[in-house]
Amino acid sequence: MYEKLKKIIDESDNIVFFGGAGVSTESGIPDFRSATGLYSHTPEYLVSRTYFDKNKEGFFEFYKKHLVYPGVKPNDAHKVLAHLEKNGKLKAVITQNIDGLHQMAGSENVLELHGSIHRNHCMDCGTFYTLDEIMARKGVPHCTKCNGVIKPDVTLYEEIPDMDSYDRAMHYISAADVLIIGGTSLVVQPAASLVDLYRGDKLILINKDSTRYDTRADLVISDKIGKVLKAIK
Repeated sequence: MYEKLKKIIDESDNIVFFGGAGVSTESGIPDFRSATGLYSHTPEYLVSRTYFDKNKEGFFEFYKKHLVYPGVKPNDAHKVLAHLEKNGKLKAVITQNIDGLHQMAGSENVLELHGSIHRNHCMDCGTFYTLDEIMARKGVPHCTKCNGVIKPDVTLYEEIPDMDSYDRAMHYISAADVLIIGGTSLVVQPAASLVDLYRGDKLILINKDSTRYDTRADLVISDKIGKVLKAIK
């Protein structure tokens, strides 16, 4: 299977990668849903717009503990994808992750479907704040200019995703010769539905667990995405 994957990559210069939480877990970032049982609400509710509006103190407590991991570094998956882009083979990285590790590894054309922890803006005056500035503030972060609440530019449950990123993702996937999907179970909507736009005959799924798209894929590798990509570099 590795040989087939390497052959497909070697012969293509129009590859698109679509990834999820499994790409980041190899860097030591657990899925925030693993906090199930530690709180009186579900993890999904704790990162919803309803909870943010109702209890900002509780939201930021959960957010800083379970969605932000300062000091993490890109893993082999991030590095190999950046290498493929540099060599002109990979046209775009489409990610559901918010950690910015793809950019840290050197990828440039990264479409962040759910935003980024590294971008934060005052909800009142729009002033930009870095992640470090947010983490340095205790409790709810407030703007130094107008005292408004600073909100991370991440898509919470119940919020409308960044449609510009989705439009660009639709373009790249529909035009791709090769679509590599890694580290995602393809259950989070509307992101998962983007796969339906692929019209090529080289759909590759690399994930530790099975997905509902396995039967449609041309190649399925049940393993860690970083391990697989490093092996075929």
